[in-house]
Amino acid sequence: MMQTHLPLTRDLVLIGGGHSHALLLRMWGMNPLAGVRVTVINPGPTAPYSGMLPGFVAGHYSREDLDIDLVKLARFAGARVVLGAATGVDRERRLVHVPNRPPIAYDVLSVDVGITSTMPDLKGFPEHGIPAKPLGAFASKWDAFRNTAASPEIAVIGGGVAGAELAMAMKHAAKGDAKVRLIDRGLVLKDLGEAARAKVLKALKNGGVELVENAEVSEVTSAGVLLADGRIIAAQFVTGAAGARPHGWMSDIGVEMTSGFIAVNRQLQSSDPAIFAVGDCAHMTANPRPKAGVYAVRQAPVLFRNLRAVLSGGALQTYTPQKDYLKLISLGKKSALAEKLDRAFSGPLLWRLKNHIDVKFMNQFNSLPKMATPALPHIIAEGVVEAIGDKPMCGGCGAKVGRKALRSVLTDLPASDRADVHSVAGDDAAILTTGGVTQIMTTDHLRSFFADPVVMSRIAAIHALGDVWAMGAAPQAVTANLILPRTSADLQARTLTEIMQSAQEVISEAGAEIVGGHSSLGDELTIGFTVTGLCDRAPITIAGAKAGDVLILTKPIGSGVIMAAEMAGEASGDIVAKALETMMIEQGKASEILHDAHAMTDVTGFGLAGHLSGICEASGVAATLEIDAIPFMDGAVELAAGGTKSSLFKDNRSGAGPVFGADGPRGDLLFDPQTAGGLLAAVDAAQAEAVLAALIAAGYPAKRIGFIAVGEPVVKVI
Repeated sequence: MMQTHLPLTRDLVLIGGGHSHALLLRMWGMNPLAGVRVTVINPGPTAPYSGMLPGFVAGHYSREDLDIDLVKLARFAGARVVLGAATGVDRERRLVHVPNRPPIAYDVLSVDVGITSTMPDLKGFPEHGIPAKPLGAFASKWDAFRNTAASPEIAVIGGGVAGAELAMAMKHAAKGDAKVRLIDRGLVLKDLGEAARAKVLKALKNGGVELVENAEVSEVTSAGVLLADGRIIAAQFVTGAAGARPHGWMSDIGVEMTSGFIAVNRQLQSSDPAIFAVGDCAHMTANPRPKAGVYAVRQAPVLFRNLRAVLSGGALQTYTPQKDYLKLISLGKKSALAEKLDRAFSGPLLWRLKNHIDVKFMNQFNSLPKMATPALPHIIAEGVVEAIGDKPMCGGCGAKVGRKALRSVLTDLPASDRADVHSVAGDDAAILTTGGVTQIMTTDHLRSFFADPVVMSRIAAIHALGDVWAMGAAPQAVTANLILPRTSADLQARTLTEIMQSAQEVISEAGAEIVGGHSSLGDELTIGFTVTGLCDRAPITIAGAKAGDVLILTKPIGSGVIMAAEMAGEASGDIVAKALETMMIEQGKASEILHDAHAMTDVTGFGLAGHLSGICEASGVAATLEIDAIPFMDGAVELAAGGTKSSLFKDNRSGAGPVFGADGPRGDLLFDPQTAGGLLAAVDAAQAEAVLAALIAAGYPAKRIGFIAVGEPVVKVI
């Protein structure tokens, strides 16, 4: 038999989404090394490109122009992305620590986290100042400030090139008669060549930036910057660009360091051969160079080859940095200065050159090549092409059987004649009676639609618990049912540890216990849980809705469309990250608040319309949905309008029963399969306002979305 899935045997972990790692991921996607699982750890779903930061601050670029989308890039590379900031490395056990999740194991590690301009030793700066690096947090805060502040006062601490660029950009972009002051303990731009310094000083003066030189800063307050000589520089926005500082946690790795930066040899390896470092966080011991993005970009191909070599037993290559490079400095307006070999020129044409270089660099990530899909055999059975369809099968609830097919099969099963087993047609859980105790039992599983087992485990656990919460029961016992992809024994143990520790956190918080489970190997990761729950009162089913009831939904919808777009590389990383966060919102407290609901279900694979139809059919009522009141996940409506649909959409639409008025992209989303969706409850109208207020106070994004009416079991959308 032909081997189609080679087992994974090594873990390559990348800390940081810097320029070298971004380029490496792109190269990896085009030429992966079989048997290697790649993980990239970054605080957020995007990594800003430093070369375009002054242009962004000046208003020449949007935030989207500035950011490299690591979620899309990781999908292209076949890597998993972990959204969190690394806080430490255990070199002895080869573990990377990230808050709020189990440690991440590695065989080979690469660090590309850049630098920081945080000033922890400057009194008041952590509370009132905004470091220019890391870039992501700075860009977000500046974006909010420039759009709200009128005639602001701004102070930039640090008179090097970075500080000067920021000061000119801020002056250009700020509203009204802004005052921008550039503060340095010595002379501004003292490290620039004479010709270049003269030109940048002239640009600062012409741009209206005030220089405060030979000034020692003693404190940053809410009012501005206090200097050692007693002067106060008033400012509502204070930023620091004073030099390159290493991230503090790196000093505890246990490798050789130089001034707090990881010392690397000509092969970009640290004193530990399993740990590489590149970009501004590394110090090249054989050829020291200033901190500049050009070196990170040119390190990327060597890093790519050397990581592959150390993972496969090959020979490593040497990186030799160039002695000098073309420095392009933004001058606020669409003008730039170029310096090389002590010669300097400035003007709009150089801005156009800088813009061309920067846009070309970013286009590598915005236009990722489409990788060819495997060709089908020349001769295939009839119906294979139609069964495959025109898009990959979505994970999560999008991989489930449609409502119509499932109902037709379940209808043919003989009814139970056991007095201790009860169920309502359409409900996802069984009601058991044992010794006078009412127990709920249900099971659910998810194919992996996101490469991080920790995220998938949390979502799968919340998804499985949903059926118990929907009946107003308290979770009791859980068994895990896992299918792991074929990997080495070490990687199996690592994956199981991540899954079970993450599931344990969710399940124990819900008040239940994991009591066992089963595991096997297959082509892809699948995580499922069988859950029991206890009811101290009559369970809430889908059969009790009454005319006049108000419909309340505890989470927005749209996860199916978003994850379908993510699989196709068409959803932005921030939208995907927000969707995952929404899926990981537990529903235990919401279930308690909704304990008096007449009918309740969780919105999952059949979509909002399908699950509401189930309530209508079981209760013998009609329902009206108010489309303007329904909450949608960020980006879902836009993706639906662009034609993105889950692979289960057609089955959901045809199997939902009579649904009228579901038009346009928002109407389509009513049939979108949800994963770990919210609770849909029919609540007495007299209690609805208080219930909704309690849900919102508990932190749920709950909404009143419609009502129950007398009539045939149909759903009307208005």
